[in-house]
Formats: sequence, C-alpha cells, structure tokens
Amino acid sequence: MISCKASSQIITSKEEAKQKGVYSYSDTDKETSLNTAGGGSSSKKKNKKNKKSEPVAKKTNKASESEIVLDNTEYDYTTTLNPGNYLQNQIVFNALEYNGVKYKTGGTTKDGMDCSGLVFTTFKIFDISLPRSSHEQAKIGNTIKLSEVKTGDLLFFKNNPRRNVINHVGLVISTDNGDIQFIHSTLSLGVVISSMSEDYYKRTFVQANRVIK
Repeated sequence: MISCKASSQIITSKEEAKQKGVYSYSDTDKETSLNTAGGGSSSKKKNKKNKKSEPVAKKTNKASESEIVLDNTEYDYTTTLNPGNYLQNQIVFNALEYNGVKYKTGGTTKDGMDCSGLVFTTFKIFDISLPRSSHEQAKIGNTIKLSEVKTGDLLFFKNNPRRNVINHVGLVISTDNGDIQFIHSTLSLGVVISSMSEDYYKRTFVQANRVIK
C-alpha cells in the first residue's frame, strides 16, 4: 500500500518523500496496491470497468519502438492539481522534466529515451516497477474508458501498420476542459506533449490503463 499526504512541494524521489513525511509503504501478501489520499485546495502548475488486475512485473526488457513520423504541433497546457491525487501529480511533474529530450531506442535518461523508457523511468523514481516495453506495460493495472482518464493514467496506441500490437505509450498530464493531453517520446520529435483531440491519436488509440488507484 502506498499512501501520500497532500503537499504543494515537488518531490523527486521516494526517499525525499519519506523524509518529508508524505510517503509510506507496506508490503502485504506480496501484493502491491497503489493508493493516494489527501485534502486541501487544488492548485495549478503551468508548463506548457472491464477491469483486469495484473501483478507488477519485475523483469525489464529492452524493446525497440517503431513509430510513424508525427507532426510538430506544440501545446500550451495547464495541469490541474488535485490533492487527492498527490502521487499522480508528482509523477507528472517528474515526467515533464524530460520534455524536449531526444528520442533514443532503449533510452531511459536525459541523453535520450523512447516512449516506454519515459514511463518506466518516471514511475521508477517512486519505486513503482513497470515492464520496460509499452506492450507489456499495457498489461499492468486496470483498463478504463477514455472518458474516465485522469492525470497519471497511461494511454496505449498501435501506430505501426505492419504489426497489430501495442507499441506506443503516453502519460496523461491534463484533462482540463475535456482535452486529454499526454507526454510521450516520439521517433521524430523526442519527448513532447500531444492531445487526444488529434485525429492521428484518435485513430491509433487502443486503451487507457490506471496503474495508480
């Protein structure tokens, strides 16, 4: 069970969260449950059920990502913070630190990263172990309707017409005014912010998953 108290601080590691008294962890029967709790007013950071539970995978595997070249649309965005979603907010803050990083197959650092590497690295900061490939990450957590997604959820896509498999993932950073925006790493642009309002993503979208409850 992971629990966090509401705070306006940006925490960049699980250890720092523990020191500041906003993170606690307990292991029960070898099952991991991710929950957040908190109260207070919401703030804003400007930076422009068919349900199936799966165990968190511990093995990491490199996976090459094959993607279609995307347009170079830029977005201004405002992330609405909900104190009840404290851990999700912190994950988003840390993911945004990689905005602008170039694409690199198998990469997990600011020297370059692919789409699943961005998600893998960001969640790992808070000791949440996800698989290394987008295809395997899609098996983690609960699938939800696109209309139900919120900050911190994952979006999965099939964007290789030659292979009918999930091969791309993005992290939801905002759902303001019904516009679902997500951060991801693309082959042509590196780590960027995109919107589900784009026809390309509407066409290639497969499913949304909630890893953190």
